[in-house]
Amino acid sequence: MISKTTALLVHQNEEVSGVMEVGVVKIAEDSDFKRLKTLIDDNTNWKLDFHKGEDTKVWTQSLPGCDFKMVKIYAVFHNTTSDTLFDVLHDPHYRSRWDMHMIESTEIGYLNPNNDVGYYSMTCPAPLKNRDFVLQRSWLDTGDEKMILNHSIHHKSYPPKKGFVRALSHLTGFLIRSLPNGCAMGYISQTDPRGKLQPWLVNKTTQIFAPKMIKHMRKAAEGYPTWKAMQINPNFKPWTYPEQTLESTRISIDDCIDSLKGSSSSLTKDRDDD
Repeated sequence: MISKTTALLVHQNEEVSGVMEVGVVKIAEDSDFKRLKTLIDDNTNWKLDFHKGEDTKVWTQSLPGCDFKMVKIYAVFHNTTSDTLFDVLHDPHYRSRWDMHMIESTEIGYLNPNNDVGYYSMTCPAPLKNRDFVLQRSWLDTGDEKMILNHSIHHKSYPPKKGFVRALSHLTGFLIRSLPNGCAMGYISQTDPRGKLQPWLVNKTTQIFAPKMIKHMRKAAEGYPTWKAMQINPNFKPWTYPEQTLESTRISIDDCIDSLKGSSSSLTKDRDDD
């Protein structure tokens, strides 16, 4: 007979896998965003690893059968509107201002106005190989709440390449809510970097990296409105104005299926060692 704690952890693991499935292209539904909100808002069985007052908190949670912990962040952004933070998270041309590890971020195309596919690569400290991802991203803006989800998929034009280890995002999500003098962001991630990285090292590094990421994001959010106003087309925000996606590449779901070896073949092979 399993304990109540174990049963709850198993249930939460099911909640995570229920949001999106690695290798499966699926247009996000209301139920997916509802699960995201539950994961971010419910702190049961999460361990608080870091906090700086009430403005920044970092939790971790171990899940049955998984070596890598889930990470959750709560952060307050003073004097930053929820619209601005939503833009910062979406805008690919601004990401280098807050993502210090980014090598490349490329939009492959859109599945529909609220679901796109992209390629992302990042640096790792020597002697480790750099990591890259192919991600489906989904988002929903209800006004009071803004949400972003992503998970790893395959795309025929972006197979694993030499010099990189193809990492897996089982779930990464953001939830932004407005506050009287700013906004609050919830973030959750379960990512497998693959390769020969030791789980304890990855888990520890993630706990250290999370607060630094928030620090960079706060600074970037403060500067975004001025930066955006100086661009050639400051009103170009396809994540907010769906009609602007008409000029972008449309992706067929067939492009995200490996016809020879199955939809997730490139996600289960190429475990290049560090």
